[in-house]
Formats: sequence, C-alpha cells, structure tokens
Amino acid sequence: MKTITACTLDCPDACSVVVDAATPSRVRVSGNPDHPFTDGFTCAKIKRYPQRLAHPERITAPLRRDGSGWRQMEWDEALDLCALQIQSLRSRPEAMLPICGSGDMGVLKYAGHFLFASLGAAQAIGSLCCSAGEAACQADFGAADHNDIRDLHRARRIVLWGRDVHRCSIHTARLVRQAKRAGARILAITAGGDANAGLADEVISVRPGSDRFLAAAVLRLLMERDLVPPETSAQASGWQDFRKLVLGQAPLELARNCGLATPAIETVLSFYTAAEPAATLVGWGLQRHRFGGQNVRFINALAFAAGHIGVAGGGSHYFLPPGRHLNLGWALPPSPPERKPFYKPTIGAELRAADPPVELIWIHGTNLVNQTPDLDACARTLRQAKMTVVVDAFMTDTARCADLILPCALVLEKEDIVASYLHDYINYCRPALEPPGQARTDHWIFRELGRRLDPAVDIPSAPDCLSASLDSRFLQVDLPALRRNNWTLADRPPVAFAGGVFAHPDRRYHPPDRLDPEPLPPPGYPLRLLTLIHRGAMHSQLLPEAHGPEPIIRIDPSNPCLAGLDRDRPVWLASPLGRLRVTLSLAEGLGPEIAIGRRGGWACAGHGYNRIITAGRTDMGDGAPFYQQYVRLEN
Repeated sequence: MKTITACTLDCPDACSVVVDAATPSRVRVSGNPDHPFTDGFTCAKIKRYPQRLAHPERITAPLRRDGSGWRQMEWDEALDLCALQIQSLRSRPEAMLPICGSGDMGVLKYAGHFLFASLGAAQAIGSLCCSAGEAACQADFGAADHNDIRDLHRARRIVLWGRDVHRCSIHTARLVRQAKRAGARILAITAGGDANAGLADEVISVRPGSDRFLAAAVLRLLMERDLVPPETSAQASGWQDFRKLVLGQAPLELARNCGLATPAIETVLSFYTAAEPAATLVGWGLQRHRFGGQNVRFINALAFAAGHIGVAGGGSHYFLPPGRHLNLGWALPPSPPERKPFYKPTIGAELRAADPPVELIWIHGTNLVNQTPDLDACARTLRQAKMTVVVDAFMTDTARCADLILPCALVLEKEDIVASYLHDYINYCRPALEPPGQARTDHWIFRELGRRLDPAVDIPSAPDCLSASLDSRFLQVDLPALRRNNWTLADRPPVAFAGGVFAHPDRRYHPPDRLDPEPLPPPGYPLRLLTLIHRGAMHSQLLPEAHGPEPIIRIDPSNPCLAGLDRDRPVWLASPLGRLRVTLSLAEGLGPEIAIGRRGGWACAGHGYNRIITAGRTDMGDGAPFYQQYVRLEN
C-alpha cells in the first residue's frame, strides 16, 4: 500500500514522501514526484527511517525506573503517576520545567506548550541550533526572512558561506547545480570539512569563527572604493556610524584575524561587486561560535552594502521560522507568567542553581543530554531531580536519566502538518504506518494527561489543533482540503524586502554596531573542535549498531599537533573539561587549526563530543557556542 505523507525531521527540505508498505518488514520511502519542491527525490535519512521504526530496541511500552532496572507499566498507571506529581505542584508551577526540542517539526508537538503554559510552568528558552543567526537576521532586517529559495535560478553569483549544501539540504544543492548550469558562478567560503569543492568555482578557507572579519574586510574595500550604491546606504539606519566602525578597522588586522591574504579578500569582493545579482547562503554553523550572531550580521551587511538584498536573484538566505505561515496561537497562553527563564545551552548549571529547585522535568522531542554542551553535568542534574519524565523511542543518553520513559510515535506514524525553514510549502502528514506496541503520539500523551488533572486542562483534539494552525492570512486552505491535496503553498512574496523596505518599524535596514575580537585559545589547546552535521542521520537519531567503537576525528596530515603523537597507542581528544578516546583520520585541506567530528554519537556508546564541550551562550539569541571549544590530541 502506498501512502503520501511528509517528513517531519529537523531538516530544511521538509519533503513530501511516498511510503510503500508492501509488508510490515518491507517499507520503502521515496520522494513524492508530484510535489513541486520535493520533485521525486529525498535524502538518505528518511529513506533509512523504516529501520528505525522497526528496530528491536525500540521502546514500545511505558517504563519506570525500579531500583537498578526498569519496570514496564500500562499507560493508565504511567499517566496517573505524572498527573499526581503535576497536581502536587499546581500551586508552585515554577517547580515544573518542560524542555521541548525539534526532533519532530510538526505542529502537534505544541500540545506540550499548551499544557505546561496553561499550568504556568517555568520556561526553557534559547536554542541548541540556529537562534543566534535568527536573532541576527531580526536585528538586521526586522524579520528572519529571505527570498524564495527557488529564486536562486536568477542568481548569477552564489556564495556558499559555510553552507555544506550536500549534507544539510539536497534540494538546495540541486538548485545551486541548476543555477551553475545556467551560468552562475559559485564561491564556497569554508573553515573546512564540507563537500562543496566539486561544486564551487572558487573555494576560500577561512579561520573558524572569523567570518565576521572576512566580511568586514570586504566591506572596508567596498567603502574605500565608493562601491556602496547611494540608494542602498539610504535604506539603512545609522549607516554613517557603521561606516565609521568598518573603516576604523585596520586592514592587515582584519586579514590576520580571518587568516586570508589580500588576493582571497579581493576574490570575495569580486563576487559581490559583479553587475549581476548575488545570493548568499549562510551556513547553519557560523552561529555556533561565541560571536555567532556577529558572524551572520556582518555577512548580511556585506550582502546589503553590495546591493543584493531586496532584489531578485539576491538575498542573504539563512533561516525561515517554520511557524511563520501558521497560526500557533492556540498553543500559547494569553499572558505568560513574569519569571526568569532557564536557558537550554546552559541547562545543567541553570537547574543546579535553581532556587527554588525544579522538581519535575519533562523532556520531549529532544535527546537533551546528548545534544547539550557539558553533557555529563546535564545528565547528573536530570538524575538528581525529584522526577524526570522523558518521551522517547530509544534508550538514549537522556532516557537513561529518566525516572519514567513514555514511548512515542515517530515520523511516518502520525497525522500532522509540517512547515519548512527553507521553502514556503506546507505539507500534510498522513499516518503511513501503525506505531508499535503502546507507542502513542505526543498530542495523545499530553491530552490524556491534561484530562487527569483537577481542574483538567482541556487540550483541543488533533483535528482542531491542525485546523486552528491553518487559520492564517498566509494560507487559503482548510484541513479537509489539505488532506485531499497533501500540500499547499503559503502566500509570500518571492523577494524579501523588495525595494529596500524592511520589517523594522522605521522600514530600514539596521547594521551591526560593534565588531568584537575572537577569544584566544586557552594555553595548550590549539585545535578548534567543529562537530559538523552527519550525512546519514539527523543529530543523535543514530541506531545503536551504527556507532563505531570510537568517534572519528579528522585533522589535516600537515597539522603540527601530530608531532610527538604515537598513533600506535590510544589517542584522546582532550579539552579543559575532560577527554574522549577517538580514532584519528587524516584529511587534506582542513588547515592547521581545526579538528572535525560528526555529531550525534551517544555517550553511552563511547561517543558524545559534547562531553568535552563547555557550556555557554552566544552573543545574541541565547544559542550554544559549540564551535568555541578548543581541544588537543594526546596519548
């Protein structure tokens, strides 16, 4: 039987897919050929997903920690236990903390927001991913917005600024290839480790975390040579102050900071000063540095100053909030309580310092321990809480810290609606497979739990939540029509900020007001650790058997750190926080300052780079500065 549905993984492409379930043991997933954006192909992550759904180690019944082991229980007992704990905290809602991630991008995950917001619970804000860059775009343009990604066919120059399109978005990679065949020239700016070399006409290697200095160096040339169009600078607020900031930077110092000589900086300049439109695709990694927001802001400033914002074929493409087309007001309280929030990037320390302490921690949609810097500290905090509930399908690093595990339905097993943070299509998710055993949707779990409280919290039915989500000025479709048609296109202009009109109240672009120096590495730790995206799995959604005996770390064969290292003995990757045993792999072209690993491996399987990454917060957006971590290799 074939079913048309959609992928809700944390992936920009948000594909419409066809699930062919010939038998329960033979399930095939392919891209929907009738979908205008998916166009018949999809990535390996969702193609392999049926293995995850049918895996023998999947949790299919509620589990309660019992002494040193786990006891299986029925849903009524599990939900009554949760309700009893929540009921005891109704008068002290600040002692309850829900933590939700993007393991599922569908709108029904917001049922958890509805429940805990109605209770007045504490909030966990910030992000372990894109928030610094999103905040940067909002500060610059007034909104995180960019041209329709399909507008790339109009670009004559495309700058892949830290964007590894082959690993992070295969449909973007195809659009870039199509633009190249139509005559566009491609520039890749990278700290190393991406797969753009075969696609790009020019490749420039920049020091990790220094992208703002490269952008500032090019901006300085633009200003010195009077190459900023007067009509462009007139669209900005505070342009003269920004010009003074940029021209006040010493050219040699900017070049030294980004590790590039003048010819490379001139190459970047040539891409932005060509007569044809230039599109910039900003990577979802530049924001993972201490000054990640500034990195994105100065790249945006360069695209703006060169006259490529608000024009067809141009734009600075970073991130589209996936809920921007939808009405998610049904899931939000009318007036959230005034209370200091917790921050996800530093959640372990935040919870340890909480006064009064948090007694109930509820985690869903994220393998929080695995994905959080200083994961051991986060794990200890979860274990020490009075009650930690984890909604998950596998015995992950986070589930191992729980007092109660609730088994959830996964992608392809539930009805939902999903939007994209790349394109403007809204896809309907039709359940293609039955959840195994007692696995239930997040919405079902929250609704049943709300009914058990006194007074009850009445979460709307799934169809009512989906219908409410479609009640948006950007959509001309109701739920029955979406079910029939499988997708709809939001009504958005193809060019963002057309004519130089921005989303700030003054309708102008707002440039950065500072350029901070990059922090120096601590003595004895010369390598910047970059934990990049995995091609075969989304974040930590690896199957247990997919883990090798040790995580693989890649460095350049000319790296001076190899001197004195005995590769016949065990090799460790060490930071001031601890060390992790690794397998060393040599890869050309990575530069002398970086060590690259692929993120997502579980700590309980001997992996988990976040074990040696210090917790902190980015300069804006309360993101996690994963890539600020310096390490060394040792025996």
